[in-house]
Amino acid sequence: MSNPSIAFTASKSPKARQTLADMQKRYETVPVEEADIIVALGGDGLMLRSLHATIDRQVPVFGMNAGSVGFLMNSFREDDLLQRLADAEEVTLHPLRMKAQTRSGEVIEKLAINEVSLLRQTNQAAKLRITVDDKVRLDEMVCDGVLVATPAGSTAYNLSAHGPIVPMDADILCLTPISAFRPRRWRGALLPHDAIVRFDVLEDEHRPVNATADTSEVHSVTSVEIAEDRSIALRLLYDRGHNLADRIIAEQFLV
Repeated sequence: MSNPSIAFTASKSPKARQTLADMQKRYETVPVEEADIIVALGGDGLMLRSLHATIDRQVPVFGMNAGSVGFLMNSFREDDLLQRLADAEEVTLHPLRMKAQTRSGEVIEKLAINEVSLLRQTNQAAKLRITVDDKVRLDEMVCDGVLVATPAGSTAYNLSAHGPIVPMDADILCLTPISAFRPRRWRGALLPHDAIVRFDVLEDEHRPVNATADTSEVHSVTSVEIAEDRSIALRLLYDRGHNLADRIIAEQFLV
């Protein structure tokens, strides 16, 4: 894309706000809704928010690390931004669509780029039934929670919960328990990207559970269905030779 119109977004940290002011002085900008490319200045949290904000237009986002965690970001550099954008490699992500039914009967849909997680609300462990493609795989799991992660999200909460790192092009979802008490030795499963995963909350009145799609939380759910939404293509831009797929592979060799 020659001469793209650029919009900058930034997190609320002092460092990011100062970086935003410096970049806006240096480069011509347009409002976000008019931009061909969004340049996000911050950390991974800002990148996720920026991607969620572009779902309707699916505008590519080029992140530069001006935050504390920058796994999804490019390195920050004021110089040569236009050339970096021209040379950038594009990575496409497909989010998960969560359909959560609450105890009141309301059905709430949210999208997740990293993961959908279910977590107990109280001191009592959750009891969950797990169904994959209409077949019950676990009649009952007693746990703190469970999550389904995309390849992009496999290095985030999923990794902290001892789930596997999944390459970007693997077309796989991670199903990972969080502090499972029964079955104690079950470590989770790798599922095809088109699998439909359903969690039913057992004893939901006494063992309430919340469901979260990235940062959007739904309280007191009774069931949650999760499936990849291939109709949505979120676009990330990376400096050539340093894209997200390369970083995920490299993450597996960190010791």
